[in-house]
Amino acid sequence: QLQASGGGVVQAGGSLRLSCAASGRTFSDYAMGWFRQAPGKEREFVAAISWGVIGRYYADSVKGRFTISRDNGARNTVYLQMNSLRPEDTAVYYCAADDSKIPRADLDSYDYWGQGTLVTVSS
Repeated sequence: QLQASGGGVVQAGGSLRLSCAASGRTFSDYAMGWFRQAPGKEREFVAAISWGVIGRYYADSVKGRFTISRDNGARNTVYLQMNSLRPEDTAVYYCAADDSKIPRADLDSYDYWGQGTLVTVSS
């Protein structure tokens, strides 16, 4: 299971750090991704990281503002540091695990999903 947390309300220009904690199994050999879904829109890719932390992949809309990282040790957690937040970043953010180990943007590639955490950016 994956548990996302860290969402909240922040003003434009602010920062938040999302966490995705794994339980019940280890995902250290999975690629991990973050996706988001805004009201009335389809779920979209945000960022992904390879199992070995070598590869990181970002959507153009967040490149340079968001950073994905992971702790494959005891914490078994993936993070999304979000800086310079904009109102258009408002969405429910989901973490997901892909057993291919390769960071990918395709939602259908991911095998496990967390429940989502809401991020609201006010202008």
